[in-house]
Amino acid sequence: MGPLPLAAGGPGTTTVVIPNFGGPSGGAHGCIARNGLFCWSWVHDHWSDTLQPALLQHLYLTAIAVSIGFAIAFFAALLAHRRHWFETPFGLFSAFLYTIPSLALFQLLVPFTGITWTTVEVALVGYTLVILFPNIVAGLRSAPAEVLEAARGMGLTRLQVLTRVELPLALPAIVGGLRIAVVSTVAIATIAATLLPKGLGYPIFLALKEPTPFKTEIYSAGVLAVALAIGADLLLVALRRAVVPWTRAAR
Repeated sequence: MGPLPLAAGGPGTTTVVIPNFGGPSGGAHGCIARNGLFCWSWVHDHWSDTLQPALLQHLYLTAIAVSIGFAIAFFAALLAHRRHWFETPFGLFSAFLYTIPSLALFQLLVPFTGITWTTVEVALVGYTLVILFPNIVAGLRSAPAEVLEAARGMGLTRLQVLTRVELPLALPAIVGGLRIAVVSTVAIATIAATLLPKGLGYPIFLALKEPTPFKTEIYSAGVLAVALAIGADLLLVALRRAVVPWTRAAR
């Protein structure tokens, strides 16, 4: 396409034109036009309008799902710790949810919650339960019997035994479950883009829909998802080292 005239004057006036610099960054023979393996110029040009918003949406999806899932799993684990009969039905329910493929679960929920954030979050929360619930229960039951007996002998109430003995000893298992839940939720959240144009899965699906899938968009969104999972895992490792110092001393 040639220069695009913006104003054309009559005799004695000057015609003002602005050259058309359309087309991909780097020109017709650049990395983007050739669909190179990875084009840094595309990442630079589309960080603020594509990649950064998708990253923040992905973080938001993951944080909400893990937070709600942890709250449900924690209170369910407390109940199962005191009422052993509750462990089996809740464990079977969470395991059943985990066996349903994410795409199928989204479709099952749409008639009830619509094509909304709620649909995505309900599915993601359900997937966290099968990881968090058994880890919290196992952690709460990891306190040695003699330690619990000594705590009761000192006059501690049931609530005090829970908060001062059982929960501190359960922290390694709880944080371990959180690490797995966060990493798996980051991965599963990419599938949410099949339902909503949100998260790091959306740029990937857009690129895959092109006649020739654009490699840079796929790789950059994928790398960000991996980096998000690794970063969250490292933060939880640091949290565990901070709140469970005796495990570090033992090593």
